[in-house]
Amino acid sequence: MSLLDRLEKQKFSVSGERSAEITLYDEYSDLKERVHKDFIETVNQQDISLFGVKGEQEEELLKIMDSLIESKAPKISRTERSRLLKEIYNDVMGLGPLEALLNDDDITEIMVNGPSQVYVERKGKLELSDVVFKDNTHVMNIINRIVSTVGRRIDESSPMVDARLKDGSRFNAVIPPLSLVGPSMTIRKFSKKPFTASDLIKFGSLSPKMVAFLEACVKGRMNIIVSGGTGSGKTTLLNVLSSSIPNNERIITIEDAAEIQLNQEHVVTLESRPPNLEGSGQITIRDLVRNSLRMRPDRIIVGEVRAGEAIDMLQAMNTGHDGSLTTAHANSPRELMSRLETMVLMSGMDLPVRAIREQIHSAIDLVVHQARMKDGSRKVVNITEVVGMEGDTITLQDIFVYKVEGVDSNGRMKGYFTSTGIRPNFLDKLSSSGIIVRDDWFVN
Repeated sequence: MSLLDRLEKQKFSVSGERSAEITLYDEYSDLKERVHKDFIETVNQQDISLFGVKGEQEEELLKIMDSLIESKAPKISRTERSRLLKEIYNDVMGLGPLEALLNDDDITEIMVNGPSQVYVERKGKLELSDVVFKDNTHVMNIINRIVSTVGRRIDESSPMVDARLKDGSRFNAVIPPLSLVGPSMTIRKFSKKPFTASDLIKFGSLSPKMVAFLEACVKGRMNIIVSGGTGSGKTTLLNVLSSSIPNNERIITIEDAAEIQLNQEHVVTLESRPPNLEGSGQITIRDLVRNSLRMRPDRIIVGEVRAGEAIDMLQAMNTGHDGSLTTAHANSPRELMSRLETMVLMSGMDLPVRAIREQIHSAIDLVVHQARMKDGSRKVVNITEVVGMEGDTITLQDIFVYKVEGVDSNGRMKGYFTSTGIRPNFLDKLSSSGIIVRDDWFVN
C-alpha cells in the first residue's frame, strides 16, 4: 500500500467515521514535515526571498523542493511526489490546505473551527470537508500570512481581525483565548468573475422585471438600501446594482474590508483602519463617510452601515448625494427602519425619534430585501418603496414580492416573483431624468 493510500485510510476509523486528527507520526506527514523544514533552511542559506515570487523564481523553488523529496524518498510514486510538492508549496507560499477549497468554484464559504474541523458551504448547504491542519500553529501561520499582507495584526491583545484575500474574498479570524476550539477562520469567497444581473436571474434570485426596475432606479439616482440577514447575498446584490451606475460618474466606496467589485473607470476605494499597537490611529467607517463628502462624489457606496455612520450616510443622502447605495442587516424592510433608528442613536446624537424618522424617510427611496431560503437559495423577497410619514410612523409599500408556495420533492423552495400592482411615487422623477419606465413592470 502506498503512502497516499495509507494517509487516506488513516483519516477514517474502523467504524467508517472520520478521525478527529491525523497522527503526527504518520509516514507521509513525517516526510512532508522534514522536506518542508529542509526547504526553509535551504532558502535561508541561499538568501532567496519568498516575497512576491512568480515566473522563473517559482520554478526555481519548485526544483529545490523536488530535489529534496528525491533525496529523502527516492522510491515515492509520481502521484505522491506531485501531491507532496503541491502541499508543501501551498504551505510555504499559499494558504496551505485551504488552497484546494479556494480553487473550488462550487464552494462559497469556508469555515475553519480549529485544526481538525473545516466546513464549507456548497450550493447553499453546509458540509464537512476532508481538509485538516497539522495543529494550531499551522492554522496560526496561515492566519498571520493573510493579515500581514493587508497591514492588519492578530495576537492575544487583539484576538479578532477582519481582512481580505488577494481575490477580494472576505476573511475573519478569531484566536484563543476567545476561541476555545483553537484558531478559527471564516472566508466568504467571491466569484472570480463578478456576478451580473443575468446570473441572478438564472439563479432564481429575482425576475427580469425586477432587474429592469432596479437598473432604472440606480440610473435615476434613487437612494437604495439592500437589507437582509447574514449570508443572504447583500454584497453580491450591491455589486450587481452598482454595475448600473454610468461610467462618467465619480464613485467613492467605503468598507471595512474592500470587496465591492466595480468596473467603472472613476472609482476611489476607501477602507477603514483598526487601531495600532498603542491603541491609536483608528479610522472608522464613520470617519470615511464624513471625509468622502469632501471628495466631490457623484455616488457614495458604503459596504455596510452597522452603527453611528448611519446618521452620516442619511445626511449625505439628504444633502445632494442622490444615488447612494449601502447594505444593512435586517429581517424585513419594516425592521430595517427600526434598526436605522437604533444606529442613528448609536452615533451619540440626542435626536427626537420623529426627527430621526423624518431623516430616514426623506433620505431613502427604496429598500431591496434579500433572504436566504431554507434550501440555501438566495432570493429578493421584497422591493419596497419608502413612501413618507403618517403621524410618527414611516410608511412603506411593496412594489415587488416573492410568494412562497411550498417545497418540492427535492426540498427546493417553490414560489414566484410578482408585482403588487402599485406604481412607485418616484416614477415621475425617473421619467424627468430621461429614464425609461415601462408600465408592464407593474402588471402581473
